[in-house]
Amino acid sequence: TSDAMLRTAARRLTSPWSGGAPPLSTAARRALSTLHGVEVPATPTGPFPGGEPAAPKVLSACPGPKSMAMKADLSKTQETGGVKYFVDLESSRGNYVVDVDGNRMLDMFSHIASLPIGYNHPKMLGVFQNPANLTLLAHRPALGNLPPAGWGQRVQSTLMSVAPKGLSQVTMMMCGSCANENAIKQVFIALAEGRRLAAGRASPSAEELESCMVNQAPGSPPLKILSFHGAFHGRTTGCLSLTHSKAIHKLDIPSFDWPIAPFPALKYPLAEHAAANAAEEASCLEAVRAILDSDPDVAGMIIEPVQAEGGDNHATPDYFRKLRALAAERGVKFIVDEVQTGCAASGHFWAHEAWGLEDPPDAVTFSKKMQIAGYYTKADLVPAAAYRVFNTWMGDPSKLLMLEAVLECIKKDGLIENARVTGEFMQRGLEALVVAHPGKVAGVRGVGTLVAMDLPSGAKRDAAVDALRTKGVDIASCGSATIRCRPGLYFTPAHAAVFLETFDQVLQEMEA
Repeated sequence: TSDAMLRTAARRLTSPWSGGAPPLSTAARRALSTLHGVEVPATPTGPFPGGEPAAPKVLSACPGPKSMAMKADLSKTQETGGVKYFVDLESSRGNYVVDVDGNRMLDMFSHIASLPIGYNHPKMLGVFQNPANLTLLAHRPALGNLPPAGWGQRVQSTLMSVAPKGLSQVTMMMCGSCANENAIKQVFIALAEGRRLAAGRASPSAEELESCMVNQAPGSPPLKILSFHGAFHGRTTGCLSLTHSKAIHKLDIPSFDWPIAPFPALKYPLAEHAAANAAEEASCLEAVRAILDSDPDVAGMIIEPVQAEGGDNHATPDYFRKLRALAAERGVKFIVDEVQTGCAASGHFWAHEAWGLEDPPDAVTFSKKMQIAGYYTKADLVPAAAYRVFNTWMGDPSKLLMLEAVLECIKKDGLIENARVTGEFMQRGLEALVVAHPGKVAGVRGVGTLVAMDLPSGAKRDAAVDALRTKGVDIASCGSATIRCRPGLYFTPAHAAVFLETFDQVLQEMEA
């Protein structure tokens, strides 16, 4: 039962080792005892439906020989440098992924944060087993032209049931990149249409229609989107102009010369650096103000609640509130990229809910755990004419059926509260490891289970990620020296305890 798992986890966190999972070091146990006790908290989330393993089980190297053979085969037809190992989906359960060589690992990256309710959840499997879903699964209609009967009601009961406050419109896309790409297009269109109306014209001029066909003004105006250093918004051409996390993403690709502002570089622990962090955020806000004051062609800005790919960089709710007010004062549209942070993992359904905004964002983009991509907007961003934002499919009915299952699980099993409680416990445990292993790990931070920590260098970070996988925990990196946690929504304190024990052992073995 869930209670039994919690009792076992609590016992393992505080007791001498007697075999089984790796033990917490004496130093880590001592540090945990100074951090608000060691009780593993309960959450409203019970055990994974259908059952899951209790612990990792490593049989061979990962990747093992079967994965290596499959990678060699796949390499004949595509580039495979990013392939870590091949997954045995049928054997994977809940929070545990099994590779084709039989290694069972605690999955703390969940397919780049896109697997919301774990492996082989009965509710998700039921989507594809339900005869009532057969026709939607068998057809992929052109939803912008020929939506199936009842489509409007299904959109209302799924996407609009979790729409961010103040956003009444939703547009479906194929991935996070194209969600961001088309959200910024709607910002440009809205500004251009507004300027025409202000000039007394309801329609574009002949000159605008002709010049846009050869990529010239006034039909192709020099409008811009402001982005932030460290940001990642996707790999389409427009989004790459907004992405500033790794050079390899942008190398050799032409980009728009759009403004880039600094994102706050906070120091941790936050309580020990309050004054310095406040000054840092004020400086970053002043930089944004200077850009907006000097460039009237900035139509919008886009920002992540957590700069995930860029290093899991955070800012305070106060910063985001002031940034949103700054945009509103100057008529600049405010886009929040929730592709990685949306859908319950932050301890709110949308991470930006924690900011307490009086004026909602103008647009919020989503993908990953939502299973379907797209963006919500206020009504004033909807183009006046059809086909301004369009593609063949405009979504996918099968993905909306999957989202139905995810939303039902979130509500029924208390997964938002689970993310909040589990994330707090995980941060507390990591802070104990900072005390127990001075100089080896630092900068613990997070919201919900979107938790991260820094190692002394990129090389040590990479070695720690490899060592964790060798011991049965699959986790990922970001930024220059950061490990980031992106588990599924059924990841509980009991699973966090397995991770903390394993990470403690990795740190014990790491050279200072």
